[in-house]
Amino acid sequence: MALSLSSTAFQDGTAIPLKYTCDGADVSPPLAWNGAPPRAAAFALIADDPDAPAGTWVHWVLYNVPGTATQLPENVAKADALPDLGGALQGRNDFRRAGYGGPCPPPGPAHHYLFKLYALDALLKLKPGAQKQDLEAAMQAHVLGTAQLMGTYARQRR
Repeated sequence: MALSLSSTAFQDGTAIPLKYTCDGADVSPPLAWNGAPPRAAAFALIADDPDAPAGTWVHWVLYNVPGTATQLPENVAKADALPDLGGALQGRNDFRRAGYGGPCPPPGPAHHYLFKLYALDALLKLKPGAQKQDLEAAMQAHVLGTAQLMGTYARQRR
């Protein structure tokens, strides 16, 4: 079975509810996965917006989630280290903060938000606060499988 990623908050290809955006509570959505490769030692997650005006905008960088994990709860703490998630670490998003920063596009057409999960064969030797490109470089040669969930969000003109 292939690795798959889902959320109880929204279906793949549908709108992300207001609660998970900068116009709402700005909390991370609950995520769950199954079909992890048997050798998965850790998971990493990158959430970004490829439609941002200045180029891809990074909303979440999370890594060293234990390989036994099958989900992330709603409202993951916006902290560098997550003892409640087995010592997982969070990097810096493009809002220059640790943890999740919800969709916050300029008014206009909907943007696409990609939640990309990576199953890895090892924990990564990255300190808290790594950026997306640091994570991508550290994951080279360690990815056993990937899954993606896409949501959309559009802001209304005020």
